Amino acid sequence: MSAKSESVTAMNSAVNSVVNRRGLLAATAATGLTLATVSFARAEDRSEDRSGPGPDGPHRTRTVRGTLPVGSPDYVYLPVEVPRGVAEFAVSYTYGKPPVPPGVQGNALDIGLFDERGTALGGRGFRGWSGGARTSFFVRADAATPGYLPGPVRPGTWHIALAPYTVAPEGLPYEVTITLRCGEPAPAPAPVYPPERAKGRGRAWYRGDCHVHSVHSDGRRTPAEVAAAARAAGLDFINSSEHNTTSAHAAWEGLWGDDLLILTGEEITTRNGHVLAVGTDPGVFVDWRYRARENRFGRYAHQVRRAGGLVVPAHPHATCIGCNWKFGLAEADAVEVWNGPWTPDDEIALAEWDNALVASVQNTDIRNPDVRNPDDGPGRWLPATGNSDAHREPDRVGHPQTVVLAESLSRRAILAGIRTGRSYLAESAALTLSFGATDGRGGHAGIGERLRAAADAPVTVRLEVSGAAADCTVRLVTDQGVLLTTPLPAAGTGVVEWRTTPAHAAYVRAEVRHAPAVPGLPGAFAALTNPVFLDTAAGTGG
Repeated sequence: MSAKSESVTAMNSAVNSVVNRRGLLAATAATGLTLATVSFARAEDRSEDRSGPGPDGPHRTRTVRGTLPVGSPDYVYLPVEVPRGVAEFAVSYTYGKPPVPPGVQGNALDIGLFDERGTALGGRGFRGWSGGARTSFFVRADAATPGYLPGPVRPGTWHIALAPYTVAPEGLPYEVTITLRCGEPAPAPAPVYPPERAKGRGRAWYRGDCHVHSVHSDGRRTPAEVAAAARAAGLDFINSSEHNTTSAHAAWEGLWGDDLLILTGEEITTRNGHVLAVGTDPGVFVDWRYRARENRFGRYAHQVRRAGGLVVPAHPHATCIGCNWKFGLAEADAVEVWNGPWTPDDEIALAEWDNALVASVQNTDIRNPDVRNPDDGPGRWLPATGNSDAHREPDRVGHPQTVVLAESLSRRAILAGIRTGRSYLAESAALTLSFGATDGRGGHAGIGERLRAAADAPVTVRLEVSGAAADCTVRLVTDQGVLLTTPLPAAGTGVVEWRTTPAHAAYVRAEVRHAPAVPGLPGAFAALTNPVFLDTAAGTGG
């Protein structure tokens, strides 16, 4: 290790000892701490090149070591002074993982990068994030490691973001190595983003998966492999949703087509839950560095909507640390109640969603039933979505999938269908259903729609299912609960009809479930619908 590397290590060790003594009183868990600055000599001064010109050109390397104590802030920033003449900024890091007793959290350290524009919330200086998925990365004008954004390496103070996810009782020792490669930058290619429209089939039901990962975050599939898996699953659209980065937005060139619409978005991964930004403008980054107690999420939810996207909390009751959604649903446009293979946390998410549906029908005599602003009055409801959250083999892209009624296979139409709840969820493209209600007087409402009738008017609810497994059972659910359970024929295709009134059922939704794996508990889902609302017409009794 060079003398300058040693001095940097000593400075950061000193900082860490101060942090230990003060018990982090100066920095709450959700704020940042800044370490001592790593300084490099002028790039053109080659007298200190450790390795000489070499195949990668002249370069400088500095190593920083330190230990983060229990109670460290969520984000610890390591400043790096970048001189002129640098073409590439490269980082590698390691950290200690000592054994811990059962029930005690070990060490986990995420990493990202901000350029000379700074680390302020909002992400103006954001240059990439890999979380804990990589141990090294680089950025330069013409290329970057997946998860990071290519662009010029301008002089100034850059910051490596260290994010101690969990810290073992004895602390988290880390080592960060920074390499600056000098030279003339290569020309930066203009990003190519997916088009907002595919050929489609006009007004139709379109199948999609709004939660998929690639090598641009913690997935193992390339974008080409994700696109191929989407086509193999019979999908019409997908949403790029990498953790805390937009680097994949420009990675789909040549992968879209008349048969596949690719939306751009992000999985905003905070310490208090994950939320999907679905269908945002390409290149729009949404910050994640806040907790629920800071009351900042509304600002970023509004940013998602200004960028044309939807706010969809993901796996709201997942059991992994930081995955459980704690920001509430007031800013949501929809909610992911089914995430990958059906698990108990999905059952909890479903129950919570159904309770919210009941609350939304406390007063159905509203002027605008499709409102999405919580201040606009009663009747607002959140549509359910289902997505695979597929990361790698054997995760199945499109299991489950959201099947959306849209006017076209376009970004605008697909998002409108999701926002208004004109959709159902299915475990695969093999399963198809239709669901609606009629009043016998010519009135009809489909999934996500409202049928207004007299309180005592007879209403017929009809579900048609095809492509289900032989063990499946249909359940019809209202605001009162499950009011009809009936098995499907062994062929997996059948029709179920049920009669009710708006006075008896404020909404009806359908579930298609497999046989229970555990006696006495519900079976896993094969499909479920968003509700059909039965509104009492003004002036009628009930």
